[in-house]
Amino acid sequence: MAASLSTSLADRLAEARRKHFVGRAAELELLRSALHDSRPAFAVLFLYGPGGVGKTSLLHEFARAASEAGVLVVSLDARHINPTPQNFLTALNQSLNSDGTPSPFERLAAAPRSVLLIDTYELFSPLDTWLRETFLPQLPAQTLVVVTGREPPDAAWRSAPEWHELLRVVSLRNLPPDDSRAYLTARGVPAAQHDSVVSFTHGHPLGLSLVADVVAQQASDAIFQPDQAPDVIDTLLKRFIQHVPGAQQRLALQVCAHARVTNEALLREMVDADDAHDLFEWLRGLSFIEQGANGLYPHDLARDVIDRDLQWRDPDGYADLHRQVRAPIIRHIADLSGPERLHSTTDLIFMHRNNPIMRQGFQYKELGKFYAEQAARADHEDILESIARWEGSAAVPLAQHWLQRQPDAWVVVRGSRGVVLGAMCCLLLRQAAPEDITIDPVTQAALRYIQRHAPLRPGEDVMLGRFIFDSQAYQQMTPVLNALEIHSAALWMTVPQLAWSLLYLAPPEQWLTLMTYLNFHRADEADAVTGGRRYGAFAHDWRAQPLPQWLDLMSGREMATQMKPADVRVAPPAPLIVLSAPEFAEAVKSALRNFTHPIELAANPLMRSRLVMQHANGTPTSITLQSLLRAAADTLKQTPKDEKFYRAAWHTYFQPAPTQELAAEAIGIPFNTYRYQLAAALERITAWLWQAELSGE
Repeated sequence: MAASLSTSLADRLAEARRKHFVGRAAELELLRSALHDSRPAFAVLFLYGPGGVGKTSLLHEFARAASEAGVLVVSLDARHINPTPQNFLTALNQSLNSDGTPSPFERLAAAPRSVLLIDTYELFSPLDTWLRETFLPQLPAQTLVVVTGREPPDAAWRSAPEWHELLRVVSLRNLPPDDSRAYLTARGVPAAQHDSVVSFTHGHPLGLSLVADVVAQQASDAIFQPDQAPDVIDTLLKRFIQHVPGAQQRLALQVCAHARVTNEALLREMVDADDAHDLFEWLRGLSFIEQGANGLYPHDLARDVIDRDLQWRDPDGYADLHRQVRAPIIRHIADLSGPERLHSTTDLIFMHRNNPIMRQGFQYKELGKFYAEQAARADHEDILESIARWEGSAAVPLAQHWLQRQPDAWVVVRGSRGVVLGAMCCLLLRQAAPEDITIDPVTQAALRYIQRHAPLRPGEDVMLGRFIFDSQAYQQMTPVLNALEIHSAALWMTVPQLAWSLLYLAPPEQWLTLMTYLNFHRADEADAVTGGRRYGAFAHDWRAQPLPQWLDLMSGREMATQMKPADVRVAPPAPLIVLSAPEFAEAVKSALRNFTHPIELAANPLMRSRLVMQHANGTPTSITLQSLLRAAADTLKQTPKDEKFYRAAWHTYFQPAPTQELAAEAIGIPFNTYRYQLAAALERITAWLWQAELSGE
């Protein structure tokens, strides 16, 4: 009992630290091996990582391990030392309990082994050159130095040849899931809470600690909700960002947290173009910002904290930021091709990361790790082997047929050394011959369904996705399957004159929530059976809900952070009608005749066409149709030979004469010539509007 009473507070604090310390096995083993090696492979161990990642806790554990090994431990914290050589040496003497006689170098040399621990090294940046070139070379060979800081060592460390073998640099990362759960268990957090806490913190030690404190104050069955803990967000934000110089830097930081990757081009879209380069370099220098092949991105928790803080502080500003970041992504998908288009589509999918439904379908930490590419002939054997394994031998002849007839429709995802990890076939049925359709039960079922519900018009296409698989997991939600889904989505947004997209999946039940979220309805009538397996169809009519309206719907769902599976419904498209070419031509003629009569014009079938609905963003008026008719007529003025047709249309429809005879007289041409020119004008106006209706442009 007496021994317990005499224990110091420092001892109790050290005991609490040991109790809650988990993980870092690799770093601890690196230190232990160096302490027990008579000639360690390095003299300086430089650990770096963002604020709150556990650098100081690891140094405490290093100190304990060294003390237990009988090694002299000397600890310095840059937060308590003015960065001058004299102050540094004074602090070192104090830590050695010495007045400077003998020198600290002699004191360290007198110990068989010693370790010097320096925390918060970024504050010693004014001393960096002196420490590297003057102080450290004077240390005895048996002294190991361990440094922790937010930033990696200055380039001068790496460029100095004498330090190549003596410096070991380790980036300190978040704790892996198992270690995170072990920590939460040690803190008494119920197991039912672990998934939500680990998901939010991404294993960041300070985040785990702060959330554990919050959970301790909640009911045992409550699930941690980050949005309900603004104090946690604020504390973490301050740990990541000690100082933001101004409004432009804050905006750049918010953009970087919201976008999947940030480059100078994106910053130019968001800030003053003249500032984009400097802001990019400022972001690049932050300790929690990493850089990849396509730009900069924050550590996971830093991203979430910065993003959630803006959403909590300024919901309207957050929505504006979302729209501004999203706009160039949409534009790039339309303008780019190949890998760049897939990168932009991946950026768009990333915008859904806060929606719980999409988080179930996409592994966002792995997003961008894999990309689909055109299948090569050498891949056919691997594709057919996987199809035989997952879909049975009856599916193989069908796959062989489409590999021969539409080889460009097949894409694969590759792993190391070119191994095929997964594949998908995205057929375009406009390219298919009648015999191609009849040989395949899936294409037959799809076209029967389309013919029954909304038949194709000349020039329109159908994209049919099938034979989609991860080689090892078939149609489970894996990063490989995510890459194939991203490729499919890119096609939905870019195939010319696409009328329908259908996706065939088995079993369809496991895909229902995700596909409904994407506003693809379950088309049971289009289901098909091959080899005894039922493939469920999901369909979207792009004429009923054109791409701009679909993107608007998706934009709203991207921002829906509380959506539950029960909330997901296929949003009903605008009440569109799909007119055949003759019906469309008749509607154009009627609209021109009623151009000056808004009530009659409002009843025209064109008011419910894709062309008019899209032009009016879903809420058309007779003025919308009038503007489109004018635009079509204005094309007649673009060439001198067609201008006479424009005059005939103008005096007949737009500023009509009382009779056609008077219209011909106003133009100054014979009546028969007028009738010919009017017919030509009507034909050209109708053709222009029809192409716009088909293309959606």
